[in-house]
Amino acid sequence: MKKLIVTALLLATPAWALALKSPIATMEQLPVVLMQPYDEHANADAAVTAAFARAKKSHKRVLIDLGGNWCVDCVVLANFVELPAVKKFVGAHYEWVAVDVGRFDRNLQIPGRFGLTKRLTGVPTLIIASPDGKQLNQNDVFAVSDARSMTPQAVADYLAKYAH
Repeated sequence: MKKLIVTALLLATPAWALALKSPIATMEQLPVVLMQPYDEHANADAAVTAAFARAKKSHKRVLIDLGGNWCVDCVVLANFVELPAVKKFVGAHYEWVAVDVGRFDRNLQIPGRFGLTKRLTGVPTLIIASPDGKQLNQNDVFAVSDARSMTPQAVADYLAKYAH
C-alpha cells in the first residue's frame, strides 16, 4: 500500500518539483508557481506587435507561447521558464510573449500569421521568430507540447537551438 501511495504522489508532483536537487526547507524556498500564465483578456495582437518591436531594438528572437490556462503542459512550461536559470537564459535571448488561444477558439490570427491556423492541434505551441518576423522553428513548434514529461534542462536545450 505504501508503494502505491508514493507512486501516486510522484505522479501528482509537478515535474519542476522533481527536478529540484535538494528538498525545500522553508516557504521562501518554494519556486514561483504560475497557475494561470495566460492573460485571457490581453490584446494578443498588441502584445505580439510589442514583442517584435522590443526584439528589433534588443536584437533578440521573439518567442510566442501559444497556450491556455486549462492546459497542464502550458502551466508546467510557464513554471519552468520562471526557474531562475531558465528565466535568465530566456531573458538574454528572447522577447517572450504568452498568447491565450483558449480552447483553440481565441487569438488564432497569431498562429495564422505563421501558417498554423489549421495545424494548431496542441498546446503549448512555441513559435520562434527573428525580429523581422521570419519563423525559425517551422518543423518543431510542438516540441514542448508534452512539457510535463520534460525537465527544465530539456526545455532550455530546445530553446538554445534557436538562440543566437
